[in-house]
Amino acid sequence: MIRPIVFYPDPVLRKVGARVEEVTPEIRELAADMVETMYDASGVGLAAPQVGVSLQLAIVDVSHDEECVSYVRVNGEEMTLKDICPLTFINPELKLIGEKDTDMEGCLSFPDLRGDITRPFEVIATLYTLDGEKLVIETDGLFARAIQHETDHLFGKLFIDRMSSARKMAIKRQLKEMQQEFG
Repeated sequence: MIRPIVFYPDPVLRKVGARVEEVTPEIRELAADMVETMYDASGVGLAAPQVGVSLQLAIVDVSHDEECVSYVRVNGEEMTLKDICPLTFINPELKLIGEKDTDMEGCLSFPDLRGDITRPFEVIATLYTLDGEKLVIETDGLFARAIQHETDHLFGKLFIDRMSSARKMAIKRQLKEMQQEFG
């Protein structure tokens, strides 16, 4: 089922999501709905707060572009994006490594808004699947960026928080319009 996406400035986007302590049938249904919702919205990631649920649950799928990464290792083994995506994960912990990289990002909770965001180019993500499997994912490029972006959502941080001061000033009017329309 496609769920409505929550738009900025909805307060759920600023909440720290609760850790998922038990994967219930309702959480599995939520995850399946999120995958469907993400694909319907042409996104590469979606976090539970973006559908109004304050939980540490997110989806990432960048497998449409195998060239967007130079490596993917899962628990020390080389893999492809198609092997791991769509990636549904809970309770992530990130270790950010490598040089920082600036690239264009958008967010399904901010329609028509994009901006240059600087993030570490590589990540080591320790996370869990809905089946309780612990995954340590080492990757770079768009996959690393998407995992960081969705993990930020789980802790109440938005991509606009990572924009430069100049860019924030440039989008001030757009954010005010969103607050009036969706607030």
